[in-house]
Amino acid sequence: MIGQLTNHLWQSTLFAAAAGLLTVAFRKNGAKVRYWLWFSGSVKFFVPFALLMSLGSHLGWAPVAKAVATPAVSLAVEQIAEPFPDAFPAPVAPKRADWIPISLFSLWVCGLASVAAMRVRGWRRIRSAVRSSAAIAIPAAVEVRSAPGLIEPGVVGLLRPVLLLPAGIAQRLTPPQLEAVLAHELCHIRRRDNLLASIHMMVEALFWFHPLVWWIGARLLEERERACDEEVLRLGSEPHVYAEGILNVCKLYLESPLACACGVTGSNLKKRIESVMTNRTVYSLGLGRKLLLALAGATVLAGPIVTGLLYTPTGRAQAQAPKPEFEVASVKPTPAGTRDFRFRPTDHGIDASNVPLDRFILFAYNLKNFELTGGPDWIHREDYDVSAKSPANASGNQIRPMVQALLANRFKLAVHHETKVLPIYALVPGKGKSKLHEVKEPRPDDGTFRAGRGHLSGQGVTMQDLVDMLAGQFDAIVVDQTGFGGKYDIALEWTPDTVAVGGNDREPAPDPSGPSLVTALSEQLGLELKPSKGPVDILVIDRVEKPSEN
Repeated sequence: MIGQLTNHLWQSTLFAAAAGLLTVAFRKNGAKVRYWLWFSGSVKFFVPFALLMSLGSHLGWAPVAKAVATPAVSLAVEQIAEPFPDAFPAPVAPKRADWIPISLFSLWVCGLASVAAMRVRGWRRIRSAVRSSAAIAIPAAVEVRSAPGLIEPGVVGLLRPVLLLPAGIAQRLTPPQLEAVLAHELCHIRRRDNLLASIHMMVEALFWFHPLVWWIGARLLEERERACDEEVLRLGSEPHVYAEGILNVCKLYLESPLACACGVTGSNLKKRIESVMTNRTVYSLGLGRKLLLALAGATVLAGPIVTGLLYTPTGRAQAQAPKPEFEVASVKPTPAGTRDFRFRPTDHGIDASNVPLDRFILFAYNLKNFELTGGPDWIHREDYDVSAKSPANASGNQIRPMVQALLANRFKLAVHHETKVLPIYALVPGKGKSKLHEVKEPRPDDGTFRAGRGHLSGQGVTMQDLVDMLAGQFDAIVVDQTGFGGKYDIALEWTPDTVAVGGNDREPAPDPSGPSLVTALSEQLGLELKPSKGPVDILVIDRVEKPSEN
């Protein structure tokens, strides 16, 4: 979450910097154009680019899914045994609060409350001034009211704005000066400046900790007042009369308490007076500059969307891509009393007998037991016989997606991925000398495992191959942190903590006085397992039904 917020703040900062560069390019095209450029930089804090990228990913096409690779290690299963969850139980770590995000959130809430309190205080002053005011007969497009006290002329209200004037202002300004000041305020109303200012105030409240937000606020105020000045002069007011009116208002009402209203004395007064007196020509936007603005806007909106179009998450792409299917497939419940267990995935299809559905799902998605969750209890208890033939030109790595398609068609299987914090283990070198036998020369049987109840052997296997096998035994992710990069012959003998179910009854039971798997790793291979916890990608079963008739 913190990383996503940081990324969003960087994007908003770069966007605001780009808006600032554009204001330099459009410096001769009037404050109105520059104001909207700065305002776009403010609003960007509300709109993360990730939303636009997500929109693009949902509108985009899905590339052809890559076939799921088969494991590099071939496995000859002598006997199917239940996993050994108690062989190395992970200690239950006490649940501790992470005080860093809690502290940051608390600090943000305090800042938000402070900014909100400041705005509420300003709003209450405005409400008090409006309540104490009285309507006056000045022709204008909105209601005009006179308020007692040293308040400056200003526009208050969002949906139904009111022009609030200090009592006696008509006697303190000449008629041309008053007319110019009223024109300035009416310009604020036409531009909906109070509504736009309130939007930026929300940005300031939510992102009070970002100095760029407050700097943008100062630029918005400056360009807002200059835009109204340019409009007043365009309507025919004399520059020196208008400048004198601004100065007189500042002298009489400099201590105005209406900080949340659009008045006439905002921005840098010296620069404003210089700009009014020089009355520089404001050039209209030519075709080239209009195209530049259109290109910039299109880039801001279309860039993230195009990125989302081009980057479609792998899982979604695979979900959209059609999966290859078997030519012929037969799925039947295993007859009662059947003891033979058979599961043979080959390049030509599937030959399975007496296999529960969860085993098919694990194979189809290349998962370990702990990586699958959800679904009714019968997927673990009820066994099925499956015979399926793949197309003649099918390769071995297409069998898994074919099984996925079979499960979706016959069992109506629907799944999704989640991330959960689960026990994980790190395989590290032991304290003593390594007992691994490294293979120097390649052999035909390299990369093969033979596993049974209480024993495991491998010829020319890597440490990654070993941790993949251990993950199945411990029903948890095992990470290779040994640093051993060669190939090794290994042999492990241990006493499992659970009784095997099914399989070959002629296989002798392991010696009950033998070592545990953890001890065997240490004594026989010189390796150790360190328990921990970490995020694990889990496949969740959303829906599954018993198969229809063939």
